[in-house]
Amino acid sequence: MPIQRCNQCGHTGEVLGILPGTQVSCPSCQADAPVYDTTFFVRRLLQQYGVLNKEVKRLRALQPEAAEAQAVLAGGSELAGLDLHNTSALAAAEQHAPIVAWFRQRGIEARPVPEAVETSGFFDEIAVEIGDNYALLGEVVSKIRWGQRKDVPTFSLKLGDYSQKDGQFINAFCKRLYEHTFLAKYFYQKPEKIVRVTLQQAAPVRDFFAGEWVEWYVLMKALTLLKEGRHSAACARNLDVVFDNEDLHELDVFMLVDGSKPVVVECKSGEFRQDIEKYLKLRKRLNVDRSQFIIFSPDLSEEQAVALSNMYELTFANRERLDNHLRALLR
Repeated sequence: MPIQRCNQCGHTGEVLGILPGTQVSCPSCQADAPVYDTTFFVRRLLQQYGVLNKEVKRLRALQPEAAEAQAVLAGGSELAGLDLHNTSALAAAEQHAPIVAWFRQRGIEARPVPEAVETSGFFDEIAVEIGDNYALLGEVVSKIRWGQRKDVPTFSLKLGDYSQKDGQFINAFCKRLYEHTFLAKYFYQKPEKIVRVTLQQAAPVRDFFAGEWVEWYVLMKALTLLKEGRHSAACARNLDVVFDNEDLHELDVFMLVDGSKPVVVECKSGEFRQDIEKYLKLRKRLNVDRSQFIIFSPDLSEEQAVALSNMYELTFANRERLDNHLRALLR
């Protein structure tokens, strides 16, 4: 039996003695309404249902990430519920929006790189392990970096040169690097206490050991402090900023704490003395207080960090000073 569907009032009902494809007055509102073949009508209805059902499923799948992104914006109490080492919330556009707005108010264009703060991989975790144990693992990182620069694909570590505890720690770290694909091959010769590895040539891993691990370390240590202090913050890594004269600069780590306090951290794993003048000019252009513009290097001694901070209108920090300084900024 044919079905009539009124586009004016929504009335739907069966009709008798009317051919599909014609129009008759709607019994409810008297407007002309088309008559459909029942099979055709049901088929189109199911097609529309299928499209809408698929869209609902897609939106539901996005809800966890959207909720995490909203949590980052909402404040410290929500941030405390995030797993900072395994979340996509930091990569969301909503998370970067306060940063973009802060720079726009100052006539500067900010261009976030969302994937640079995506922590669902292993870069952040390995970086924290390196930084927290740099006195011991720094040599491993240096060997990997040297091998990458010189195209020497393999190297070995004589664990017998270390204490038993330190040797076991280094071996476990190298094994972890292999398990997380930071190394292409790993082999431990137990009798000789020698670790032999083959370097991973993938570009993201090469960039990580070339210096990006320092940026990841700073980002995660800062986020951990923000979480502990129940602060809200927007964060970015490798943030491009374009001034009105089209000068382009990249900020290694940028945080906007509690919606108003900017913190810039430039991360160095090698020589940086030639860049001091550049950072002095950049700090003034951003109009950021010297205490909020930090030059971080894990290789700085305490004496060097103090002396350089006194010499220049910048804050220089090693690992110990970075933690203490960030805590002071967040009070």
